[in-house]
Amino acid sequence: MTSGIKFTGTEMRYIALFESITGASVRDCIIDEEQGRVIFVVNKGQIGVAIGKGGRNIRILERMTSKKHEIIEYSEDPVQFIKNALKPAMVKEVRITERPDGKTMAVVAVHPRDKGVAIGKNGRNAERLRFLAKRYFQIQNVSIT
Repeated sequence: MTSGIKFTGTEMRYIALFESITGASVRDCIIDEEQGRVIFVVNKGQIGVAIGKGGRNIRILERMTSKKHEIIEYSEDPVQFIKNALKPAMVKEVRITERPDGKTMAVVAVHPRDKGVAIGKNGRNAERLRFLAKRYFQIQNVSIT
């Protein structure tokens, strides 16, 4: 899936720093200058190692880079990947459908109290999810209900 992803020199440096501090394997790195954050996608089962005890690794990385760091656990299954990307929001259901025009879309139902968390401030979490769903699974649109 990730074979078409090419990293810039800056992304490679972030990946090297992240892996040396956390010991987790990075599958993808996205630098979001607009939001002042770096998004890492780590291999399945490595989210705990990446975060560190009590979030220690994240704090170290954020202090070193002056950027927010977000970590998402990868999954081959698009439904599970979407759930992982929206954590800590409680996802009730994910429906992936192909429209008549051939485009794929996902409709994500979250618990009403978690809708704000899922969408994020100014829609930043929803935007991140749309970007990643398209990058990994060719899902053109994601709707959070």
